[in-house]
Amino acid sequence: MTENKIDKILIASITPYFLEKGFLWFEENLAKIISARKSQSFFEDNTLVLEKDQSINLYELLRKIDELGYEKVQKVEDQGEFSVLGGLVEIFPINRKVAVRLDFLGNRIEAIEEIGAEIQDEEKSREILKKKLKSQKIYSDLKNLKIGEYLVHLDHGIGRFSGFEDFKETKYYVLEYGAKDRLFVPVGLERKLSRFVGFSEPKLSRLSSPVWQITKRKIKENAIKLAKELLEIEANRKISEREPFLSDNEFNKKIAETFEYEETPDQFSAIEDIKKDLEKQKPMDRLVAGDVGFGKTEVALRAAVQAVSSGAMAAILSPTTILACQHYNNFKERLKDFPINLAVLTRLQSQKEKEKIIQDLKENKIDILIGTHSLLSEKVSSLLFQKDGRGLLVIDDEQRFGVKQKEKLKQIRSKIDILSLSATPIPRTLHLALSSLKDMTLIQTPPEGRLAIKTFVLPWSKKIIKEAIEKEISRGGQIYYLHNKIETMVKIKDFVQKLVPKTKIETIHAKMGDKDLVRAISNFQNKKADILISTTIIENGIDLPNANTLIVDNASHLGLSQAYQLKGRVGRSNIQSYAYFLRGKNLTEKAKMRMKALEEMQELGAGYRVALRDLEIRGAGNILGREQSGSINKVGLNLYCQMLSDAVEKLRQ
Repeated sequence: MTENKIDKILIASITPYFLEKGFLWFEENLAKIISARKSQSFFEDNTLVLEKDQSINLYELLRKIDELGYEKVQKVEDQGEFSVLGGLVEIFPINRKVAVRLDFLGNRIEAIEEIGAEIQDEEKSREILKKKLKSQKIYSDLKNLKIGEYLVHLDHGIGRFSGFEDFKETKYYVLEYGAKDRLFVPVGLERKLSRFVGFSEPKLSRLSSPVWQITKRKIKENAIKLAKELLEIEANRKISEREPFLSDNEFNKKIAETFEYEETPDQFSAIEDIKKDLEKQKPMDRLVAGDVGFGKTEVALRAAVQAVSSGAMAAILSPTTILACQHYNNFKERLKDFPINLAVLTRLQSQKEKEKIIQDLKENKIDILIGTHSLLSEKVSSLLFQKDGRGLLVIDDEQRFGVKQKEKLKQIRSKIDILSLSATPIPRTLHLALSSLKDMTLIQTPPEGRLAIKTFVLPWSKKIIKEAIEKEISRGGQIYYLHNKIETMVKIKDFVQKLVPKTKIETIHAKMGDKDLVRAISNFQNKKADILISTTIIENGIDLPNANTLIVDNASHLGLSQAYQLKGRVGRSNIQSYAYFLRGKNLTEKAKMRMKALEEMQELGAGYRVALRDLEIRGAGNILGREQSGSINKVGLNLYCQMLSDAVEKLRQ
């Protein structure tokens, strides 16, 4: 421990320029920096020089430290932090090996002394700080900010955004706190702000209250504890190694060449990320999040081919029979010229077919197996990935699988690679992804020519339904009509038939016999029916470029992510598509919020943000277990994720 009295200190701002410089550079260039402060605005704005016996207003000093990017904490432990207790200010400058304490008497600095332990590994310390800044930027998404929204300030806690104000040529975010206290945050320091996402209305404290620092410290400790647990779980996967998968071979080149579309930039990035993951010795665990119809299936296909061409097996796990069959047909078409053995296992296969698949698995004859929950049965799961212990498991639409089901698959082989696909990641996965425990790739660019779906949230009306159907039929298109009650489906079919008598209608739901289900979908796919009346069974797996109108009755009963997923059934081509969400009269507050959010999120690629928004509305769901719900609500999900991410990085270092 050091406690050396010093006469003068330099405090450098937390900017990329200074983060690249070492302690020695600051020591050698101290005189030049002090001189440059007089003539260069960059150095004047981004450094602070303090001397013993200097007179400086304490409030002004704290404001300057804040603007230099330092985080206010209860107890200073790491570089980039500062604390205040009465006339004592402690700060750990990024340009020093040790923290300092400023002892004020009124507005005069009576003493400056070094405190605490010296940094032993400068490079490691700097790396932690850089990653912390990066995570702050990730969580500080302030696009489309609206007056009245709650924001969390890293140093001062939760406030209500009341607009922007200009002062001395600088633009400021203005936040309101308890007792009408106001905080001005300069534009450019957004990384200290994040949107509040919680389970209930936050309580606003006064700016002078010590509550925020105490709360933040407690929750940081909670995050460190949780990070240790999560790292132990992940470490068990990380220590296992397997032979890398080949990427530069004939199969991989051919599958890329036979893709009839041009990859979008994000799709290309996802393919490259996975390729690099599979080339490593450590098994992959990556989440690819992308809106419905943005090309995740092609990403999965390329990964499967890379695994198979390296001698391993691939399994594609789908949540529904419809989706599994569609994947099988797509893969079959794309792989028709490849010596790759495909099989599909769902409730549509006869007992004889199932027995043959089991036998083929025993003899390692299947390269890619596509299936539903059937793959999770003991009989099947024990036979997967037998070739050499390696394998790729693709979990499609992972929000439909429970944590236990996914963990079961992880236990099958510690060496298998996992690729999760989702249009709206479940909160737990989203959280893990954002917190650097799972690699994540976002596909946010739509295919060329794709148009955003025009969305209408309206009161239920015969007239709207009739007009929407007739408009689509007149341009040669087809319609999905979603009615989520099996017992009244016949009644709805009669109602629609009377409304538009010349149309042909099919109905599907989960309790239908397999053959009837496949027949009805086949008729719709082959344009033998104009309207498909369905339950939420269509949420996954029906991909028809000709169906471009969706009508949902009783829309307020759907969860936000589910409503968004259903909307993705239309708009699969470059034809303008329409989604009508029809609601009843008496809506709960939560239902109103869901409907409002759906209207707000019309632009393509909004699915990822819907998942975040859904967290806010669902209430205290199981994000990381009930224990964490309270912590999340006190600081907001974004800051909690950031704390967890920082804790993970620190423990890893």
